[in-house]
Amino acid sequence: MLRIERKYLVPNHRMNALRERIASFVSRDKYTRCNNQGIPEYTVRSIYFDSKNFSCYAEKHEGVMLRRKFRIRGYNEFTSDTCAVMEIKRKIQARQKKYRSRVLFGDIEKLLQNGNLHKYIIINGEDGADITNAGKFMYHIKKNQFIPTCLVTYEREAYFGKLDKGVRITFDKNIRSRLFPRLDTLYDDYGLKPLFKNHFILEIKYFRPDMPVWARSIVQEFRLRNDALSKYAIGIDVNKEKVLVTY
Repeated sequence: MLRIERKYLVPNHRMNALRERIASFVSRDKYTRCNNQGIPEYTVRSIYFDSKNFSCYAEKHEGVMLRRKFRIRGYNEFTSDTCAVMEIKRKIQARQKKYRSRVLFGDIEKLLQNGNLHKYIIINGEDGADITNAGKFMYHIKKNQFIPTCLVTYEREAYFGKLDKGVRITFDKNIRSRLFPRLDTLYDDYGLKPLFKNHFILEIKYFRPDMPVWARSIVQEFRLRNDALSKYAIGIDVNKEKVLVTY
């Protein structure tokens, strides 16, 4: 099922007011952990793949309706048993679906080199979706000769709707990026450039045709404007000089 995704660029000074306003309607994501200020969050780290001529980036700026993003994603800090996620995000206008599979972080480079899915992909169910999704990822990476193009890192507050668990609210903060990372630098924080100085991205996601009434009323109350915000594309934009050198 495709999920609707709405994004809003919000000034940081409105963050506390939004937290208070949504509190009655949401529960925190169980994977978050409280930081020094008592805010529940986790760190998201994504390496996006693209062609050498930035075809995925170009599709975003040209407004192509059906687009795919290819990324390897990790969370929080590196440990010896850290897993990463190979993910295709398929988007049709505001609707999106993700195809995911998991692999030990230390095995990613070997998997991309030899394509041995059955050896490296972690199986979570019996329907074969993990292998199928990984196969799709590998197919597109090899066919289009995609390379690691942009590392995007941020802290995320995540909440689920109390009445409808299909509703997800996230605050993506301190978003930063770096171009042309190596795969083994997914968990490195050096050289990252901020995407926004004083803003964060609020995302509201839901499966039903219409946004929940309570969420829509909050959007209207705070006068938020839905924007086509791509962390990958903006991450490229803030590093334009390096992109121009590559061209």
